Amino acid sequence: MNAAVPTRQVRFEAMTESQLEAVTALEQQAHPHPWQKSHFADCLASAYPTQLLMAEDTLLGYFVAMKGVDEVHLLNLTVAPAYQHQGWARLMLDALALWSSGQGAQWLWLEARQSNTRAIHVYKAHGFRTVGVRRQYYPAASGAREDAVVMSLPLKAAPAQVPAP
Repeated sequence: MNAAVPTRQVRFEAMTESQLEAVTALEQQAHPHPWQKSHFADCLASAYPTQLLMAEDTLLGYFVAMKGVDEVHLLNLTVAPAYQHQGWARLMLDALALWSSGQGAQWLWLEARQSNTRAIHVYKAHGFRTVGVRRQYYPAASGAREDAVVMSLPLKAAPAQVPAP
């Protein structure tokens, strides 16, 4: 069941170490094979763009990306289960694409579990195109592996640099 957002005003804020417990708890609620706290901590230590989507004190979702020379790779995008199907993933994708363009990126890349048809649909609706498959990329149940769908989105780079999120 979806919950109403507690306020009309939402904001992005950079993830900090003090929020790792809340982010990890949400990750475990949202995914059958969640990232561990150490994954998020490593991303923070590497200064990857990590943004939380907040409504007052409520964590609606987050994304983690990695900047390359002329591309950005989306590593994790998660919406809290209670707030799914409300457009928050699209909002985070828009924000990431805008920031990426401002950084001079020409492409936004991601992998999605082949079984995650809902996420793949959201990405395709946002303009991402399937460009390949990474065989046995993700861990699956009982020690098995699952293929990843590789997707990309061409970006129009902005003329000026935008500060990191």
